[in-house]
Amino acid sequence: MPSSPASARSAHTFVKVGSEYYVLASSLASRRATRVLADGRSFAIFDASGDIVDSPLEALGFFHSDTRHLNRFEMLVANETPYYLNSYLGNDREQFRATLTNADLRNEADTIQLARNSIRIERGWVLRGSSLYHRVTLRNYVRTPIDIEIDFFYGVDFADVFEVRGIRREQRGEMLPPSIDGDRVVLRYLGLDKVERTSELQFSSAPDSMSEERASFKLHIEAEQNCELEFRVTAGESTGPSPIRHPAPDKFAVALSERQVELAASRDDWASISSSNDSFTTLLRRAMVDLTSLISQTGDTAFTMAGIPWFATLFGRDSIITALSILPFQPDLAIRTLKTLASVQGTTVNEARDEQPGKIVHEIRAGEMAKTGEVPFGRYYGSVDSTPLFLWLYGRCIEVTGDLALADQLWPNARRAIEWIEHYGDRDGDGYVEYLRETPRGLANQGWKDSFDAIFHRDGQLARPPIALAEVQGYVYAACTTVAGVAARLGHREIAERLAARASALKRIFERDFWLDEEGMIALALDADKRPCRVMTSNGAHCLATGLIDGDRASAMCKRLLDDDMYSGWGIRTLSRHERRYNPMSYHNGSVWPHDSAIAAMGLARGGDHAGVITVLEGLFDASTQLQCTSLPELFCGFRREPSLGPVPYPVACHPQAWSAASVFLILQAMLGIRVLGFERRVVFESHLIPPWLDWLSIKGLKVGHGRVSFVLARALNGTAVEVTERSGGVRVEV
Repeated sequence: MPSSPASARSAHTFVKVGSEYYVLASSLASRRATRVLADGRSFAIFDASGDIVDSPLEALGFFHSDTRHLNRFEMLVANETPYYLNSYLGNDREQFRATLTNADLRNEADTIQLARNSIRIERGWVLRGSSLYHRVTLRNYVRTPIDIEIDFFYGVDFADVFEVRGIRREQRGEMLPPSIDGDRVVLRYLGLDKVERTSELQFSSAPDSMSEERASFKLHIEAEQNCELEFRVTAGESTGPSPIRHPAPDKFAVALSERQVELAASRDDWASISSSNDSFTTLLRRAMVDLTSLISQTGDTAFTMAGIPWFATLFGRDSIITALSILPFQPDLAIRTLKTLASVQGTTVNEARDEQPGKIVHEIRAGEMAKTGEVPFGRYYGSVDSTPLFLWLYGRCIEVTGDLALADQLWPNARRAIEWIEHYGDRDGDGYVEYLRETPRGLANQGWKDSFDAIFHRDGQLARPPIALAEVQGYVYAACTTVAGVAARLGHREIAERLAARASALKRIFERDFWLDEEGMIALALDADKRPCRVMTSNGAHCLATGLIDGDRASAMCKRLLDDDMYSGWGIRTLSRHERRYNPMSYHNGSVWPHDSAIAAMGLARGGDHAGVITVLEGLFDASTQLQCTSLPELFCGFRREPSLGPVPYPVACHPQAWSAASVFLILQAMLGIRVLGFERRVVFESHLIPPWLDWLSIKGLKVGHGRVSFVLARALNGTAVEVTERSGGVRVEV
């Protein structure tokens, strides 16, 4: 049968996003509905029917530690693809279920032997650690017994995630001979890094026939009876000989139960938030579910993976902003994120990975290409903002928890991060933290907008490094002001005074060099010649959120952010539609990123524009209800909102994505003006404004130091009333 035009072109039709390290995507990716399960370092992506289709440049499959351990798993019933009926993810992303039925099955005489809709086929998938579980239940609805064959076709390419993203490799490792034994097959690959990676496929009962790519079952199903099959694939790796193991297959139900218990325990760390608006409560809950599915934890350390599928690993910037966004409602993640990042803080000058002493890591990769050095991201430090963001999170976390022992434990790491800002970050001593990549294989731009074309002048010319980004100076200001308070509590008076003085000096020179009076906005950056990039972007909103800009300038900036060239109706664009490089479908030059809009909402609140906060909240809230992914993705296109057109998805956006999920909690902070003061055992509401579509908002079990408090905020004639419903540990609530 000839292939369809779309499938014939699928290997060649793709769009390139950003630099060489960004994503090449099949044009079919934007047309396929997918479902995602995630558990820390592992994730699996299926089509809507529960199959994993082998398709070039689509991130379908089962991945673990940056390697794809299953790139095909398709089910046929009597040599036919079943009809798809529906599918859904569990409320906690604990499982994926799909319902299918048989097609019309014909005999050799071409007459229908079994009519369609005779068999209900229920598929369930559960991801638990490095194992993926599958259960298939067939129900016979005809009045006579039937004999039918089920085939599972599977394949493994052991592709590194950067290969899936589109990087071509000159060499690959070698596939080793498979091991096939009754109900089990082990597929093996020896990488160029000398690591043997395995995918062990285990069936609950021995197939009637099995090879390295197919397992067949001949089933007899009595009338009105069920037949059940189970399967498990386990990802493994070893630097030595691969031992032959014969473990008893874990049951699907056991894996599901364990995952449910684990996710329920994760919810216990959160304050419980609900509201009078069911859709808004659902958004909050889905955001929490997205985040808990992305948490990777070991012992005393934990962090959120940045996003599925491209960034399923530790990213310093993303993990920190995520932790900051949810800090009042879930402080434990911030504590463990700080400890994780402290454990991999830079210790030496290593130009190959942009490392300097005290610098906080950008990302850590565990795949073959990172280990061989084909990509520089095994442990890569090429982000200019992770270090001041680490300090900001440290200062905020100590303020919220009131944990002086934690402050003292992490003080050596904070001290080294301060020294990095003073000596390596501010390389020319002008008071600004700048970036210049040390390795030509690293990222050219090292702020959060790290596309190669994201930093430029008004005429479209790219800025020449070293580059001082506007938002980075905001993060440095926040770091200095918050850590100064911690230093004072720990008795480091000299450092506290030095940080306060640096913050004051930075505020003064920033207003002089970055504020553009004529345009009424903040410049995107200063280039190597200290020329401002006179471009209207969302970066300046981060300076509002940190307090680096205030007064009349803050008021002017608030207005600019909500002008129709910046605010799309769904969120704040990364770049004004009046600028030379504006493209609403670009990665960083005109799209809408929920976390970026949420930080802007914090800036609007700090600038006194509380109505603007509600505007941003409502835009993102509406977008979340209309996008097909049910919660907020990494980004979406920046097209203007129109009555007949919903938000336009970005085809290769990550979802779930940590800081996008966390964005709704950051806007909640902005809306309530909530401050949790652990040392003083106080919760302060500075701007408790709630929108007209909320009658009340309930927050239960908010941690404040060693105490907890629960309260309800309700709309009243003269504003918002706050009623405390429960408290412990002497916590006070102030409006």
